[in-house]
Amino acid sequence: MVKTINSRHLLLTVICAALVGCTTVKPDAYSGIESSSYLKPDPQDTTGRVPYRFSTQVDWRQYRRLIIDPVVVYRGADNQFGDMTDADKASLASYMQTKFAEKLGTRFELTNNPGADTLRVKLTLTGAATTTPVIGTLSRFDIAGGLYNGVQAARGKEGALTGSVIYAVEIHDASTNRLLSAYVTKQYPNPYNIGASVGKLNASKTGIEKGADALVAQLK
Repeated sequence: MVKTINSRHLLLTVICAALVGCTTVKPDAYSGIESSSYLKPDPQDTTGRVPYRFSTQVDWRQYRRLIIDPVVVYRGADNQFGDMTDADKASLASYMQTKFAEKLGTRFELTNNPGADTLRVKLTLTGAATTTPVIGTLSRFDIAGGLYNGVQAARGKEGALTGSVIYAVEIHDASTNRLLSAYVTKQYPNPYNIGASVGKLNASKTGIEKGADALVAQLK
């Protein structure tokens, strides 16, 4: 019994120290991406998910086909991968390629040939964080972590000790190569998505899925 209580106190201490001592990584308007000079702070973003954006007036309904360029892993000095391994970056890039094709394929005919009714989407993976093993999941049930995650969920913010993904989206008219829209986004699961808190990359992958859904909704 004493051991159990001591373990819980230790977990509370670790979580509280992490919550107080850690600063949430905020995306940047990465200098090495093509649209960097166009990106401006988005005053309409209240969650921090899409802090930088460029947009033009576009009737997306005129486009019925779409090209998805191979996902690029950002190598600029201002990347936000921390100490993530190259293998994990490659795994997330591959997952992003698959999921965005799957989701966008419900709205567009995917193609490799530019045309008057065709968009070209370029995705650049610029940063990511892994979920802290064990504690990331336990923090959903512990008192200290539960309180914090409850507040974060209500605010649409990320949970404690949970992974995330940051990437840039650039959308061009495929026939003219004119930049129509671009943004940088940080995506992460709901703090109470327990499944996403298990495994170091599951939260980042869930963020990728949410981001793909958001892009499909934008292009309708």
